[in-house]
Formats: sequence, C-alpha cells, structure tokens
Amino acid sequence: MSDSEAPPAVAPEGVSGARGLPQEALEIASGYAFAGSALDLGVLLWDGRCLPDARIRIPLPVLNRHGLVAGATGTGKTKTLQLIAEQLSVQGVPVFLADIKGDVSGISAPGVSNDKVLARAQEVHQEWTPTACPAEFYALGGMGKGIPVRATVTSFGPVLLSKVLQLNQTQEQSLGLIFHYADQKGLELFDLKDLRAVVTFLTSDEGKAELKGIGGLSPATAGVILRSLTAFEAQGMSPFFGDPEFDTSELLRTASDGRGTVSVLELPEVQDKPQLFSTFLMWMLADLFHDLPEVGDLDKPKLVFFFDEAHLLFTGASKAFLESITQTVRLIRSKGVGVFFVTQTPKDVPSDVLAQLGNRVQHALRAFTPDDQKALKATVKTFPNSAYDLEEVLTGIGTGEAVVTVLSEKGAPTPVAATRLRAPQSLMGPVDPATLDRAVLASPLYGRYAQAVDRESAYEKLAARDAAAAQAAAQTAAEAGRAPAKGGGRAKEEPSVVEQVVGSGIFKSLARSMGTQIGREITRSLFGTARRRR
Repeated sequence: MSDSEAPPAVAPEGVSGARGLPQEALEIASGYAFAGSALDLGVLLWDGRCLPDARIRIPLPVLNRHGLVAGATGTGKTKTLQLIAEQLSVQGVPVFLADIKGDVSGISAPGVSNDKVLARAQEVHQEWTPTACPAEFYALGGMGKGIPVRATVTSFGPVLLSKVLQLNQTQEQSLGLIFHYADQKGLELFDLKDLRAVVTFLTSDEGKAELKGIGGLSPATAGVILRSLTAFEAQGMSPFFGDPEFDTSELLRTASDGRGTVSVLELPEVQDKPQLFSTFLMWMLADLFHDLPEVGDLDKPKLVFFFDEAHLLFTGASKAFLESITQTVRLIRSKGVGVFFVTQTPKDVPSDVLAQLGNRVQHALRAFTPDDQKALKATVKTFPNSAYDLEEVLTGIGTGEAVVTVLSEKGAPTPVAATRLRAPQSLMGPVDPATLDRAVLASPLYGRYAQAVDRESAYEKLAARDAAAAQAAAQTAAEAGRAPAKGGGRAKEEPSVVEQVVGSGIFKSLARSMGTQIGREITRSLFGTARRRR
C-alpha cells in the first residue's frame, strides 16, 4: 500500500507505522481511539506482528455494562482480572475479586521484575513499575484466612438457599412459604438451626394448623428440606449463616489516597463446595442491588464485581434462580455496578445473561475433541463480524493474549481485536501466609466481624413457647388437685417435637452469631433476600 493510499485512521496515541499497516488493522486501531478515561488492556496483534502503539482499551464509563473473561485453563484469565483490577483501583473504583485458587492475594504486594515481565512490557510499550493495591481479605464464615463473611438465613432468602440445598421447584416454593410464616410470626431466622426449628414445628400436630390457611406443608416436602439441612450442616456449612452479618457496603470503600479498595474473597478452603461459594457471591450482588440508589450512567462505576468460575453458579439452577440472576444483572447496571463473569467458554453462561455482557476478553480455546470444536464454533458466533479468522486465532494465540471487543463510549461494539495483554504490576501469585494473616488482623473491619454473636431468634422462641405450654399444663393440673405423677407430664415424659429438636446435642454445639437488625423490613427481592436498614 502506498503512502497516498493509507487512510487517516488515528489510534489513541497515534499508531506507530500507520502508513505501512493494512486497511483492516487501521480500522481496528481507530475503533479504540477513545477520548475519555479508559483502561489499557494491551496492544493490537495483526498478521503475527505486535503493534505497540495501537492500544486496545476499555472506556471507564462502560464498565457497568458488564463483561466476560473466558478461556481454557492456563491461558491467563486470572492475570487479566488482576490487570483490570489494578487499573480500576488507580481510577478510584473499588473492585471485588473471588480468589478460588488462592493466587490473587498478590494484588496487595508489588510485583517482582523478571525477564518475562520486562520482555512483555517492552513489547507493548508499557512503563512497568512494581505497584501494590490497597486490599481487604475475606473468608466465607471465617473458613480460611480472611475477615469472616456471614449472612443470616433470612437475608439469604429462600431462592438462594434452595439453590444451595439443591431443592426442586416444589420444595423451593414450600421453603418460601416457611420463610413467609417466620416473617409474619416474628421468628427470626439467623442461622440454620432457627430454620430447622421452624420447619419441625410446622410439621408437628400443633404447627400443622398454622399453615392450613396458606397452603400447608406436606410431611414429605418438610422431610426433604430437613434432610437437606442435615446434610448441609454435616459438610460444615453452619458457620456461613449467622451474625454479625456482613454489610456489603464495605465493598464500596476507597483508600485514604483515593484508590479503590480491592476486596479479595479467599475461597481455597471451600473449593470442594462450589455451589456454596457461587451462590454466596450471588447473595452479595443481590444485597448490593437492594441498597444502592439508581444512578444511571456515571463517569466511572461504583464497583466492579468479578464472578470467577461462573459456570458453577448456573449448573443445576432452577428456572426461578436463572430468571433472578438475569434480572439482577440487567438492573444492577443502573446502580453503577459492573459484573464480569469469568469462565472457560461463553456457552457456560445462559444466553439471556450473556446478552447483558457488553465487554469481552476471550483467551485461547482448545479444540482437541468434537465437544471442544463445537464450543469453539459457538464462541466464534458470539462475536461481531471480524477481519480475523477467529477459529484460527482463538486456537493459536498464546498465554497472555486474547481476542477483545468492548463497548465504545457511545455504547457500540468495537472491532474485534487480537491483543497482546499488558503485564500486571502487582505480584503475580499469592503472598505468603504470614503476610496475609497480618493484613487481616490489621484491618479495621476485623473487630467488627471476627467474633460470632448469639441472640434470641426462632430457635429460642419456639423452645420457650413449648416450655411455657408445658408449665401451664402442669400448673392447671396442680390447681385442680391433680399434680402430675413423678416422671409424668408432657415436659418430662414426652417432649414435643420442637423440644426434641432444640434440645439435641447437635444443635447445642452449633456456632451462633449476631444478625440483622430487629427493625429490619421483611420485604423480599428478586432472590427473596431481605433488605436491611443501614
């Protein structure tokens, strides 16, 4: 192509050697020439060449339009999260990261220079400087290293809990009925034994009448729910439910220097409980949805939430659960929150959710089997028309490279760009355990959430109710000159079902904690979670 034939396309900072580039490459580069604030992902790859001055970026205002980071294992998805999170923090945007493999904690420490990092920085014209981000570390229920994150059963709600307990649609509806009854009767459900006590009461002779007017609860369904609770508790899940309940507004904090805080949820201790941690992440998102005001489109998002191993959230999900996820993702954008799903292929995410994800970073895919080839073709179809042969590109790009398309400042998709990504400036790997422990203990939030607290709730109220009924019966008998014989009477001879449940050893040994405020509204969201007054 001659000088006179080169089109006047201009990349963000000018494209080096633009006159020697093919028309297609110039068009791609000009598609990322944004005027406002943007995050740098990397530089354009074309025909095997790295074009270091053709920068591939994401406009900061469109980060609330959500996104997808996908790719086969080992292709660099975690480093991409780290790269985006660092730049968001610098821009004053708080970030939430789920650390499932235990290798994201390094974002709190400066990176370490080595030949690979320096070579990558030189390739993409990156001024690489070791930089740590302000970070907080959390752990579900205190299992693992981090500030304990708990939710009350009432706040979690019946829809999310049904997902965790793997209930079917009928059982989910019955659980919703149980929650409704508990709300109406002032029986606070702080932890799992509160819920168990209510279910057991409603299936007793005394409790059956309580639900007749609103549909009733079959013994078979109640039995399934109780067995599911028992199995759930046997897996050590009780500590995740209780008080003090985590206030998700903590995720919106910024550091004293104005940088956004990176909240890292440490999940290695619960890797074998995928439904639990994926559903707990959805609770966090739903809780944020309740409490944040409508703000529309902002110059930058209030929070960007990265949902790692996203396929686990959707596996085995009920129709109601999937509808709730779709609606939450669709509506939370107007609250200023961006959500990035991280998984292996786009097909792991339901189409209705995928349609909400405007920003895409697709790492390499493998095509070793017929299923792999089918997934590759399905992935290619989710991209806009491209100047690349995407099937060839996606199977040929290396670690730290990706195919990118994002939304422009006007909300239109940018051209598809094969991209060599920049290197994160924080530590690419975990910090040592002692450093992590010190960071957790030094946090101002540790004293607020570390110690589980107990208070009166459904468990105690039902026990007191049954004890009062037994005492009243004994007193009536005594006044009539028919005091119960030694060893007789309901309280001693035949304890009620509720007394048996609340008096058993397994319940006495459960950890208890402090929960939602006494004056909470019992209104329920898309997920059946309760709104808190803060």
